[in-house]
Amino acid sequence: MDKDTKKTAIQMAYASSVGIAMVLLIFGGLWLGIKVDESFGTGYTFTIIFVLIGIIAGFRNLYQLVKKISRNEKPVIKYLKSEPHRKRPPPKET
Repeated sequence: MDKDTKKTAIQMAYASSVGIAMVLLIFGGLWLGIKVDESFGTGYTFTIIFVLIGIIAGFRNLYQLVKKISRNEKPVIKYLKSEPHRKRPPPKET
């Protein structure tokens, strides 16, 4: 397996794991909130709280993945800034 194919496969694995983790966190929070509300009889209070916690945790997971992937990439702007600035040649007269 060449280097580019391996890198693409790793990025696809990261992306799929984030999707699965996000769904599990949200529905896990929903399930836990429903169970806590049933045991204490508090309506939908804990359900809303735990769903919000699951959503926040899912997006935090997504942010961590993007940060991890972008850390391995070489910034394009860094190379553009290091190039010497050239003057544009004057237009040719027609």
